[in-house]
Amino acid sequence: MGQIELKGVAKRFGDAEVIPPLDLKIEDGEFVVFVGPSGCGKSTLLRLIAGLEDVSGGKIEIDGRDATAERPAQRGLAMVFQSYALYPHMSVRKNIAFPLKMAKVPQAEIDAKVNNAAEILNLASYIDRRPGQLSGGQRQRVAIGRAIVRNPQAFLFDEPLSNLDAALRVNMRLEITELHNTLKTTMIYVTHDQVEAMTMADKIVVLQAGKIEQVGSPLDLYNHPKNRFVAGFIGSPKMNFMTGAEAAKHDAHEIGFRPEHIAVGETGDWKGKVTVSEHLGSDTFLHVDTEFGIINVRANGNVDVHHGDTIWMTPDRSKVHRFDAAGNTL
Repeated sequence: MGQIELKGVAKRFGDAEVIPPLDLKIEDGEFVVFVGPSGCGKSTLLRLIAGLEDVSGGKIEIDGRDATAERPAQRGLAMVFQSYALYPHMSVRKNIAFPLKMAKVPQAEIDAKVNNAAEILNLASYIDRRPGQLSGGQRQRVAIGRAIVRNPQAFLFDEPLSNLDAALRVNMRLEITELHNTLKTTMIYVTHDQVEAMTMADKIVVLQAGKIEQVGSPLDLYNHPKNRFVAGFIGSPKMNFMTGAEAAKHDAHEIGFRPEHIAVGETGDWKGKVTVSEHLGSDTFLHVDTEFGIINVRANGNVDVHHGDTIWMTPDRSKVHRFDAAGNTL
C-alpha cells in the first residue's frame, strides 16, 4: 500500500511561510506530479513527505498511520534526486545493492533483488561497470534501481531528468512511465516542465507560492482550468489572453484561446503580421503581432507562412476560456 495524505501541512522558514496549510490525498498506486514555476514550493513539499524537512504544522499520514514525526528511514519511501548520488568507485551492482547491504539483508536476497531491478531497468549488460562508464540516462536508471530494491511504499522523484539532454529526457520519461505501469507503486514526481506533467501523470497538482491552485487529471486541467494561472501554465505553446472589446463579446473580464484553437486563412476575425515562424514538420508555431499583442498559433506543418507575412486568423469561439477580474474561470 502507498496511500499518502497531507492534512493541514504547512512549512515556515523563520517568519516566512513558504507553504500555507494545505490538504492533499494521494491514492495507492497513483502517479502524481507536482508542477509549478521555480520557487513555488514543490520540492519543499516533496521533502516534507520524505521527512527531509520538518513540518511547521499539520499531519502527514502514510497508509493511515501518522508519519509526521517519523525519520525518513522509517517512512517506507524511496527518493530519487536530481543528482544521481552514485558511488563512483562502486560498480552498478554494488551501487544498487548498497541500501540492502546497510540493512544487513542476506546476500542471496540482495543478489536476487539487484538482478531483478537490473532486468526491469535494462541494466543487466552494464551491471559490472562503474558510473563513469555510463551515460547520464543509465546513471539515472541506476539511481532508480537503488530505490526499487528497497521495495518502497512510494517513490519520490525530485526533478530527476533535469541534468539530461532533450533526447534522453524523452526516453527516460517513457521509461519511468513504463516502470510505474510495471510496479504499480505510488509515485510522486516533481518537475517544472508541464510537458512532463501532462505526459506522465495520473493526477497533476499545480502549485503557486506554496498553494495548490488545482488538482486533477492532465486533460481536466487542460480543458477545464480553474483559473487564469492554471490556464496559462498548462499547455504548450501557452494560451493567448485578451481583455477589452474581445473579452466583452464573451461577457468576461479576460478571455483565453489555446494556439491550436485559432485557424489561419485568407480571411478571418483578426489580422496580424508574423514575427516568427517555427516549422517543426508536423506543426508550425506562429508568433503573430496583432492589435491585441503577440498571439501564438499552432498551425498545420504544411502551412506556407513565413516571417513578415500578413495573415488572417479566426478563433474557435466554442473553445474560449472566460475569466473574471480576480482571474477565476467563469
